[in-house]
Amino acid sequence: MNILILKGSPRKGGNTDLLVDAFIKGAISRHKVEVVSVYDNKVSPCMGCNVCFKSKKHTCVQKDDMSLIYEKMSKADVLVIASPVYFYGLSAQLKAVIDRCHNPLRDTFHIKKMALLLVGAASLSELFDSILTQYQLCLNFFKMEDAGRVLVRGAKEKGDVKKGDALQEAFELGQRI
Repeated sequence: MNILILKGSPRKGGNTDLLVDAFIKGAISRHKVEVVSVYDNKVSPCMGCNVCFKSKKHTCVQKDDMSLIYEKMSKADVLVIASPVYFYGLSAQLKAVIDRCHNPLRDTFHIKKMALLLVGAASLSELFDSILTQYQLCLNFFKMEDAGRVLVRGAKEKGDVKKGDALQEAFELGQRI
C-alpha cells in the first residue's frame, strides 16, 4: 500500500518527528511510505469560496503547494495524520491542509484507512477529545477505517516521547497496517 504521512510539526527533530520515524520503521518493509512536512509547504487556509466545486478540474483559486499535496493524496491508500497538540487542536499548518480538503478532488482519492499520531505537552485526560471527535467525523464522512492511534501525553521537551512506550506503539502501528 501507499502510505502518506501528513506531518504537522514545525519543530524539526521533535517528538512528532520521532513518532513518525518509529511508525515508518514499522511500515517500510511492507509498504511505500511518503512523508509530507506541511510546515515546509506553503498552504493557505481555505477561503470557502467554492470555486473548486464550479471549475471543471476542481482547481483551487489559490496557487500554493496544496496542489502538490492533492497529487500525493490521490495516490495514497492510507493517510496518517501526525501532529503536536496546540491548545487542544492540531497544528495550524496541518489544519490548513485538512480544511483545503473542502474540495471535490477529495472524492477522487482512494484512501481507505487513516491513522493518528498525536503528541501533547499536557497530561490532561481530555487532551485529545476535540481532535478525536473531528477525526471520527472524518472517518464516518469518508467511510474510512481507523487504522490506529498513538496518543502521547506529557511530552513537552524534545525527546520526551522516548520516556514511555510511545515509540514502540508507533512502530507496532506501522507494522500492523
